[in-house]
Amino acid sequence: MIRKNIRLRKEYLFKKQKEIKDTEKKLAVKKAIEEDRAVPFELRHEEKELRHQLENDDDNTLVKRSHIDDEYEEAKYKDPKVMITTSRSPSSRLMNFQKELRLIVPNSIRVNRGAYVIKGLVKICQENDISDMIILHEHRGEPDGMIVCHLPFGPTAYFGLNNVILRHDLKERPATMSEAFPHLIFDNFQTRLGDRISDILKYIFPLPKVDSKRLMTFSNSDDYISFRHHVYEKEGEEVKLKELGPRFELKPYQISLGTVDQPNAKKEWVLRPYMNTSKKRTAL
Repeated sequence: MIRKNIRLRKEYLFKKQKEIKDTEKKLAVKKAIEEDRAVPFELRHEEKELRHQLENDDDNTLVKRSHIDDEYEEAKYKDPKVMITTSRSPSSRLMNFQKELRLIVPNSIRVNRGAYVIKGLVKICQENDISDMIILHEHRGEPDGMIVCHLPFGPTAYFGLNNVILRHDLKERPATMSEAFPHLIFDNFQTRLGDRISDILKYIFPLPKVDSKRLMTFSNSDDYISFRHHVYEKEGEEVKLKELGPRFELKPYQISLGTVDQPNAKKEWVLRPYMNTSKKRTAL
């Protein structure tokens, strides 16, 4: 099963790479025509076919697309379905965090890990039309890692978890958890990497209704993503926020172009030690 998934992912990426190269060739020919000059020398044998393709293309079909454009294409037409599980033999605190995360993510289900191996979990998700899988990890009873795997072909994002505060750990008693689809706020995700990470996170949530009063904030500061969960109430001209919890911080350290059961999948981005220096930090 793993070999089949690896082969399908490679075929998918190869097809997308070929589409990108074909688009670049057509754009080169189009530019040459617009500037009234000869087409590039290396394209002279394909000029006739490329000109014919350009005649059948418009501005929408000529836009260069990559695998990133297609990975979440179905999110435009249907809500995501998310499975949330943990590492083996989870502590009570990790299980409580799993339960609260299930309430945070609409259309999600909680699955006990039991004796399942990773490839078995991926197979279950693919057979049941699950769009994303979240795996939670811990160290000495404290949640310390989260993997977000998009199916069927990836990507998979790896995050460190820090400063996890559960709902019952908050100083003030939290309000009842709303089940409305939330509005999402992404603050300070300004780079190409930031766009990529925000896409991975936002596509595990369905589109909210306009009148939803539930807010979830992902705020980036020094490459640490702080998560906060609120509902708001309007009293006249004032808007009051009530925190629902939980709180936590995410530290991204890897994005791979494959599913979590493919350890040899191509790495799209990896946090390197030198990135932590003040001058060379890679900001989101």
